[in-house]
Amino acid sequence: MPQPYKVEIATSIEKINAQEWDACANPSAQPIAPNDAVEAAEAESGDGERFNPFLTHAFLKALETSKSVSSRAGWSSAHVLVRSADGRLAAAAPAYLKSHSMGEYVFDFGWADAYKRAGLDYYPKLQVAVPFTPVTGRRLLVAPAHGEAARQTLIAGLRALREKTGASSIHVTFPTRADWDALGSAGFLKRTDQQFHFLNRGYADFEAFLNDLASRKRKMIRRERKEALANGVEIEALTGSAITERHWDAFFQFYMDTGARKWGTPYLTRAFFSSVGAAMADHILLVMGKRGGRYIAGAINFIGLDALYGRNWGAIEDHPFLHFEVCYYQAIEFAIARGLSRVEAGAQGEHKLARGYGPVATYSAHDIADPRFATAIDEYLQRERIHADMALEQLAEMTPFRKET
Repeated sequence: MPQPYKVEIATSIEKINAQEWDACANPSAQPIAPNDAVEAAEAESGDGERFNPFLTHAFLKALETSKSVSSRAGWSSAHVLVRSADGRLAAAAPAYLKSHSMGEYVFDFGWADAYKRAGLDYYPKLQVAVPFTPVTGRRLLVAPAHGEAARQTLIAGLRALREKTGASSIHVTFPTRADWDALGSAGFLKRTDQQFHFLNRGYADFEAFLNDLASRKRKMIRRERKEALANGVEIEALTGSAITERHWDAFFQFYMDTGARKWGTPYLTRAFFSSVGAAMADHILLVMGKRGGRYIAGAINFIGLDALYGRNWGAIEDHPFLHFEVCYYQAIEFAIARGLSRVEAGAQGEHKLARGYGPVATYSAHDIADPRFATAIDEYLQRERIHADMALEQLAEMTPFRKET
């Protein structure tokens, strides 16, 4: 007989045992042999990921305890848990009841507007995601000892929570392809988009990567790197205990300045960076630009076993190409040195193509309660997927690599 399961809702990640959560979130966090690196690089982003830092209990806890995620911020934690008959955690999903559509990087503002014009409430909605983090990863976190029955119970639990709370919909953003397909089989609507990732094809160093590029692009990158440092700018790459509160103070200033100018409302509080820095220092790469003894720019990256994930950037001085150096080229150098298979540089940005980052598909899945809206959105997404696939093919032809590569 199938093992009976019980569904629970946790309104805080702190109410969940960290070891149990992490066993579901990152069950395969074991080293692989070096000769597997190229094969891993060619694998589709997120599938087979051995360790995703954003799914850890520590990262999600830092978001909540720092009040970056809270009901006041429009993110009310409602993590869905599936427990086996012996009370152990068999599956989980990081879930939030939301009163807006900010901080998601998968845009549904048009859907919300259509609901409003029809006299219906789109909010609250149920978001299954890592807040403010457009990084592909598992969303249906099933423990290795459990299988499809636990997964289906988890999906049913999400739908039961949607009904209980009166949420209009469920949105699972940036799942792996495997989770995306499982959700599609369960009746969720499927959506695609793209990002730009650097794939490490076994490069010995940055120069070896450059040698894979067409001559014109190779020269362009060398010029950009030189000009980025032309005004006396120095670069520091910091990890672990080398990152201090002084660095976080400087970085937060950059983050707030850039966030306020570009997005209007920065999402992360100052306390988040201290909290995540204390809990996950060895999984953080902080790239800082300094001029005249003063920090002027920085980018935070998170380190997995397979990938480097670029997240936030900011600067208080404007220097040509400094953004590319701090965010893209330093990340490539670090990934090659660490033997990581790829760099994920965040959402959007076709300018990344010319700098060695290629197009990769990303996914989301959506469960719409109102059948009329579900039908209309499904028809729209079918057309959108065709255009997204065509865009991926066209972008793949625009990469800077030599044709024989």
